[in-house]
Amino acid sequence: MALTIYPAIDLKNGQVVRLAEGDMDRATIYADDPAGQAGRFAAIGANHLHVVDLDGAFAGESRNGDAVRGILAAFPGQVQVGGGIRSRAQAEAWLDAGVWRVVMGTAALEDPMLVRALAGEYPGAVVVAVDARDGMVAVRGWAEKSTVSVVDLARRFEDAGVAALLFTDVGRDGMLKGVNIEATAGLADAVNIPVIASGGVAGMEDIIALRRYPKIEGVICGRAIYDGRLDLAQCL
Repeated sequence: MALTIYPAIDLKNGQVVRLAEGDMDRATIYADDPAGQAGRFAAIGANHLHVVDLDGAFAGESRNGDAVRGILAAFPGQVQVGGGIRSRAQAEAWLDAGVWRVVMGTAALEDPMLVRALAGEYPGAVVVAVDARDGMVAVRGWAEKSTVSVVDLARRFEDAGVAALLFTDVGRDGMLKGVNIEATAGLADAVNIPVIASGGVAGMEDIIALRRYPKIEGVICGRAIYDGRLDLAQCL
């Protein structure tokens, strides 16, 4: 199975940024025009985008809506959006706006029945984010660590019809340390849901390693692309 490459556009105050280990105070600004960045990714050949409203993740509701709508208008491929989507109204508003998939993390832990209901009503349109700090689920913009393990949370959605699990090792995100292959593959082996890898992609060696695991359906690439360590065209 081909590995889907998701270039990442993380939004803070309407700008394209990358955080280090999910820390909002350690943000590097890469672009002032999110729609323009989406267009550049499309021109290179990307068919998928992963967009995160970082301000929304902390606020619990959309904070970069205009930027996301601009991205949707500029990018002809499939866009998945996360960050603060914690209600039916928020999820449905993005799906109605043309978002391909909504990513729900905090809601998956705190309101699992909502996520299950949405996954049933919108087949293939809901991704559950399982973000890990030391193997435990982190929520609310990764600011809080729960007492629930990543595998336990993932298993709660095995029969719900979610499109995929998005697994991020928070300690590696934005750090170019390399993907946590062992933990990502372990989660993929533990559940019957496709897994998207995220956090720490440093270069092509990570992409090659992930391709060895057929249950890992995709990988999100951020800082490595922006810093020139990963050639997106070659990757695609």
